[in-house]
Amino acid sequence: MTVKEYLDLIDEVNEKGKYKADWASLSHHKVPYWYRHDKIGVFIHWGIYSVPAFGSEWYSRSMYDKRVREFEHHRKTYGEQKDFGYKDFIPMFRAEKFSAAEWVSLFKKAGIKYVMPVAEHHDGFAMYETEFNRWNAKEMGPKRDVVGELKAECERQGLTLCASTHRAEHYFFMNLGRTFDSDVNDERYRDFYGPAFYCEELNSENLGRTTEDTYTVGASKEWLEDWLVRTCELIDKYRPSVLYFDWWIHNHSFKPYLKKLAAYYYNRADEWGREVTINYKHEAFPPTVATFDVERGALSGISPLYWQTDTAIGKGSWGYRRDNEYKSARQVICDLVDIVSKNGNLLINVGPKPDGTITDEETEVLLTMGEWLRVNGEGIYGTTFWKQFGEGKINAEEGFFKDGDEKAFTDGDFRFTYKNGYLYVFQMRPSKKIRIKTLRKHNPHDYLIENIELLGSDEKLDFERTEEYLEIRLKGDLKNDLPICFKMEIG
Repeated sequence: MTVKEYLDLIDEVNEKGKYKADWASLSHHKVPYWYRHDKIGVFIHWGIYSVPAFGSEWYSRSMYDKRVREFEHHRKTYGEQKDFGYKDFIPMFRAEKFSAAEWVSLFKKAGIKYVMPVAEHHDGFAMYETEFNRWNAKEMGPKRDVVGELKAECERQGLTLCASTHRAEHYFFMNLGRTFDSDVNDERYRDFYGPAFYCEELNSENLGRTTEDTYTVGASKEWLEDWLVRTCELIDKYRPSVLYFDWWIHNHSFKPYLKKLAAYYYNRADEWGREVTINYKHEAFPPTVATFDVERGALSGISPLYWQTDTAIGKGSWGYRRDNEYKSARQVICDLVDIVSKNGNLLINVGPKPDGTITDEETEVLLTMGEWLRVNGEGIYGTTFWKQFGEGKINAEEGFFKDGDEKAFTDGDFRFTYKNGYLYVFQMRPSKKIRIKTLRKHNPHDYLIENIELLGSDEKLDFERTEEYLEIRLKGDLKNDLPICFKMEIG
C-alpha cells in the first residue's frame, strides 16, 4: 500500500467510525478498565544503541555531536563518522540470545501486566516488520520481528501487548551529522537518517528549549503524512492496547495529524472489541482524550484524571549501557505504591543487551518486585485512590526527571489505596511502631474499622484508636525493609 492509499484508508475509517478527528468527539473516549486495574507495565528500550552501549540510548545523535563525549569515544573506538556511521552498528546487533518466551515469563513473575516494547526509537530503526521502512529488525540485524514475537508470546502467557513509537523525533534527531563530513550527508542512507532537518533552533544548545515549545519550528507536511501512515500501520499490524509517544508530538505541526491518528486508533479498537488508550507528554492531547505520562517523575497529589509514570531501573540510560547504575528494588516498589495511591500506573523500563539478554541487575529488581507483589498485590491491583494519598513528611517533587534518588521514607510515612470495602495502608519503611494519625478517632474520614490484618501474615493484630492516632501492634519479626501493607475492613 502506498502512503497516499493509506491516507485515504485513514480518512475512510474515520468517516465511518464512532470517533471523528476533532477534540470534541475524542474527549468522550474512556481510559480502559483493564489499564486502571492492572497498574504495572514494562517498557523495553532495545535497539541498535545497545551495541555501542555508551552514554545513553541517544547515542545515534550524540556520536555526531562535537560537544559531548560520545563524539570522541566513537572516533577512538570505531573510526571517523564518515567511515563508520550509526548504520554500521546494524550488523553487530544480532540478538542471538533473544527469547520472547523468556522475557514474557520474567515479566509475568515480576507481577507485570502489560508489555511496552519501543517499536521504533529516535534512531529510525524499526523493531518490527514494516513495508514503509526497509531499515527494520526483520530485514536487517537480528532478522526477526521482535514486536511480533512479543505479541505472540504475550497472547500465549496472558499479558497485554502495547507499543511505543518515537518516530516523530527522528525528523531532526541525526541533524548534527549535517554540520561536518559524516555519513548522514550520504544520500544513499537518507531513508535511514531521515531528513536530519537542521536549523539553529534544533542544534545542541537549543534543542530542549525548542522542542518543549509548542509554537516553534515544526515538521514538514511530507514528514507528518509519512509519520501518520507508519503509526497507523503499526496499529493495524500489531493491535497494541496502549500506544505511547515521546514528547515532540505536542508541537503545533502535529496537531491535525494527532486528531486523525487518535480517531483511527480508537475506531480500529472499536472494530477489534478492545479497550485502548494513548500515552502522551506535555500538552499533546487535551484532558480525557488520552492518558498523561510523567517521564522519570511523579505527581505530588491525587490526580482526578488517570495518569502514568514511565521510569527506568537504569539510572544513566534507558537502553543498555556497560557502566549503568541501577535503582534498588526498594526504590522501585516505593515508587509504585506512591504512584498507585495518587491514581496512576507505573511503566518500569529495562534495557536488554545486544544479544537479547536482560541484565542481572534488572532481573533481580523485577523478581524482587514480583515476590513483594505476590504478598502485597491485593493492595495494588484493582484498587483506586482513597480520600487522601498518604501521610508523612516525604513526598514526590512534582514534574519530569525528579526520581533519580531514593526517597528517605520513615516509619511515619504511609500510603493509602481502596478496594471493595477495604482500606489498604502501606507503611513505607516497615517498623513495629505503627501509628497512623490520619486514622485517629474523630478524624475527617472517620470510618469504623472492624478488623486489620497484615498481608502475608497470619498474626492476629491488636490495634487501638485514640484521639491522636490508630496504633497497630506487631509481634512478629519484619523480614526486610520493603513496604508492608495492612488490610483494614471498614464497618
